[in-house]
Amino acid sequence: MSSADVSSEFVAAIDLGSNSFHMIVARLTNGQVQVHDRLREMVQLAGGLDGRNRLSQESQKRALDCLARFGQRLRDIPPEQLRIVGTNTLRQARNSAEFVARAEQVLGHKVEIVRGQEEARLIYLGVAHSVGDVSGQRLVVDIGGGSTELIIGEKFDPRHLASLRMGCVSLSRTCFGDGRVTSSRLREAELLVQLTLEPLREEYLARGWDVVTGASGSIKAIQDVLISEGLSREGITLDGLRQLRALLLEVRDTAAIAERWQLDPARARVFVGGFVVLHGLCEALAIKRLEVSEGALREGLIYDLLGRIRHEDVRDRTIADVISRFNLDEAQALRVSATALNLLRQACSKWRLAGEEASHLLERAARLHEVGLLLTHDQHHKHGAYVLEHADLPGYSRDDQLLLAALVRRHRRSFPGTAFAHLPRDWAQAAQRLCVLLRLAVVLHRSRSREPLPALVLRVDRRQLELCFPVGWLEQHPLTRADLQSEARLLRKAGFAFRLGRTDSSAARLTAAGSP
Repeated sequence: MSSADVSSEFVAAIDLGSNSFHMIVARLTNGQVQVHDRLREMVQLAGGLDGRNRLSQESQKRALDCLARFGQRLRDIPPEQLRIVGTNTLRQARNSAEFVARAEQVLGHKVEIVRGQEEARLIYLGVAHSVGDVSGQRLVVDIGGGSTELIIGEKFDPRHLASLRMGCVSLSRTCFGDGRVTSSRLREAELLVQLTLEPLREEYLARGWDVVTGASGSIKAIQDVLISEGLSREGITLDGLRQLRALLLEVRDTAAIAERWQLDPARARVFVGGFVVLHGLCEALAIKRLEVSEGALREGLIYDLLGRIRHEDVRDRTIADVISRFNLDEAQALRVSATALNLLRQACSKWRLAGEEASHLLERAARLHEVGLLLTHDQHHKHGAYVLEHADLPGYSRDDQLLLAALVRRHRRSFPGTAFAHLPRDWAQAAQRLCVLLRLAVVLHRSRSREPLPALVLRVDRRQLELCFPVGWLEQHPLTRADLQSEARLLRKAGFAFRLGRTDSSAARLTAAGSP
């Protein structure tokens, strides 16, 4: 498919996996997702991690060359109809920010790094849309290069998710680094898998499931080998895995594995690690048989993206769940949110904050700004920021949560100029400006009154702000005026000059210091 064939009806997703990079381009036809193009390259990004968890320049170049090829297919797809996510290796790599910046430059699109729980949710979504519906619960197993996801769900709803730090690349490097397969090495690898599974084994067995589905290149390769050996007609059985274990000891090294089963050399190098993970899972969880799904993370990204386009965004449900779980004052949150968005509409042009991404971030931060109150009032902005940065929030990437946490952390009290220096460079200035608007909205509703605010006029020019009220309103609300005068002093520390005014421009203005 050439770029000329791509129109706005197309959506695309790229999965920057630890072992392989995948791209899928699809479009919605008669209510169904129709895949138009797939690309996959075994980049083995996890193999480029050194002893200090830094990606080597060689592995980065290999990955960037792949993305340059992918990028040719994406030129005419709008940014809002494309998602690119990184998984376990980019979560671990200490220099992932450096790689992500280079990847974004090559692709011309934003790259998200998702947490393990979010990766698991997206995998389940992709699998659930790719296999037949079943009654009861489904266990989904996905073995990646650096992590393995286990998800129990029903229909399209994932209910219990876990992301384990073991995968086909990482285990192969640890136990079969030189390609040799011996009995002692197999036992060592199997013990590592059992130790990783031990904390959750009983919990998963207690929850139970009616069908097991496997996804990922490792699982597909194992199925192909079992079929070629006559150990399976379709799917994977525990008995077949036990027989394959004996065959691996006969073959003895990855070169022979590639030759015997016609595997790509790159796949052969990580085949044994993936096999040990799957075999260990089946033994520990008493899985007798699993079907194999064509869909996985990239398909999940497509369906999640289509939900956002249709305004069925899982992030909205996440926000509602957090509000309910933490028993937030939703009426107050909605008042603050409405005022913050009103101020944004007036400032967005001058401050270059146009677009849905900025308004969604501000709205969600406003609705969640009091999430820390469950713990304590005095430091609730700090506690709220910690919750939002570290909680599992379905639909959110690691950077999304970092941005939300930063706004909540600084929505009250101190506001130093360096408050957002830790954020991605392209968001630092925008986050600071959004936080100014959030702070003003919070102050304006500090009384928690149901009385609506008057018509407000906000004027901004770089780092100068003027908030204007109807004549006489501030005099009738002296506490609000005092709060705003105090806020002016706090904003000054961040380099903003804030003053109060009246909507008739001839009236006298209040100075930032608070003198009338």
